[in-house]
Amino acid sequence: MATLRRLSDGAGDSGARVVSIRWKKDRTFDRIEGSRPIVGNSMLVGSVSARTYSRQDYWLTTPVTEILEERKNYVKFRTENSIYELKY
Repeated sequence: MATLRRLSDGAGDSGARVVSIRWKKDRTFDRIEGSRPIVGNSMLVGSVSARTYSRQDYWLTTPVTEILEERKNYVKFRTENSIYELKY
């Protein structure tokens, strides 16, 4: 299970679903490209299926602009408007 947290306020999510989403130029879905942050892609982390009585099922970031730090089970990255930590 992975945990994604925005450093400014601790918001984010955790769960078994961890995907890097590639967008087309018109910002519509293109494809999933693995489970690690890639510059230009958004990260989606959360539940594989809908959670019962939960306020959210997943967290989707804006596109990644820079990878700040990367280790085996950890990635710190900047998006268009925030900095996140992703722990596996």
